[in-house]
Order: sequence, then structure tokens, then C-alpha cells
Amino acid sequence: MKTYKKKQLKRLRIALIFDSKKRTKYIVKHNIFKEVGENFFYQPRLIPSDPELIKFHNNVSVASGVTFINHDLIHNVINNMNDGYAGYMCGCIEVLDNVFIGSNSTILSGVKIGPNAIIGAGSVVTKDVPENSVVAGVPAKVIGKFDEYIKMRKESPDMDEEMAWKKFNEEKYGKN
Repeated sequence: MKTYKKKQLKRLRIALIFDSKKRTKYIVKHNIFKEVGENFFYQPRLIPSDPELIKFHNNVSVASGVTFINHDLIHNVINNMNDGYAGYMCGCIEVLDNVFIGSNSTILSGVKIGPNAIIGAGSVVTKDVPENSVVAGVPAKVIGKFDEYIKMRKESPDMDEEMAWKKFNEEKYGKN
């Protein structure tokens, strides 16, 4: 029981660290996940129930609101039916090198992502994400290639507030 309480206290501590860089440092220092590579960034304030079933390789960024689901609770329903016994089911998640996971995405158990992959915001990843791909949607589907997206972003100028509004007004209203 002590281990469970310690685990819960660590989860609470992580949720209370408001600065995402400090939160990431805490996660790495305390080995919260099974494995974390170099250049890891974790913005969500909530930690999955079974973080020891998740591996992150090098150069991975996880945006806010991302949820990793590596177990289900269906066994509770089945066992409450008094019609036999169903055991606890869980699965691993592995995120390979050079991956960005967009805000409010959900990653289900048994999934391997990348390397060189981008998950669009709000996506639900139900199966493996191929190397060198951009995926989005519910369920997530390949919509592009990682290397093409990287090339396009490198050709784009740095945006500041003024440039962002100028671009927005041109696109939406046809004016500066």
C-alpha cells in the first residue's frame, strides 16, 4: 500500500508543477516513465495510470492535454455481472525518436509511434503510426509525410504577433 500512496503523491506533485520545463525535469529525475530519452518535453499536467508501461525515445515533445491510455476497466463491468471472471488488461506504448504529439490527442495501448512522426491535435491514435508520417483525425490516419512537413516549416518565416495578425487578416478578409 505504501508504494501506491507514493505513486499517487508523485502524480499529485507533477500536477501541481505549473511550469512545463520544471515538470519535465521532475518526471525525468524521478523515472516516472519506463524510459525517457534525451530532449524530452512533457507539457500535460496529468500522468497516465500506468506510466511504467510507456517509453519515450529521443527528441519527443508531448503537448498539453495529451492522454495515454494503457489499460481499460472493462474487467470491472464483466466481474460485476457475476458471470465469470475477467482479468485486468493493459498494454505498452512506445514513442520513438523525433515525435511531436499534438494537444488533446489520445494514445491507446499497444501503439508504437514513429520514428519521425507528427500526431495532429485532437487525434485518437488506435494503431501504430508509421515512420516518417503525419497523422490526424479520429481515428488517426496518415495525412502527410514528416520530411515534407519539416521542409515546409523550415521555409516558413518566424512569426511574431504582428505577422500572425497580418496573415490571418489576409486569409480571412483579403486585406492587411
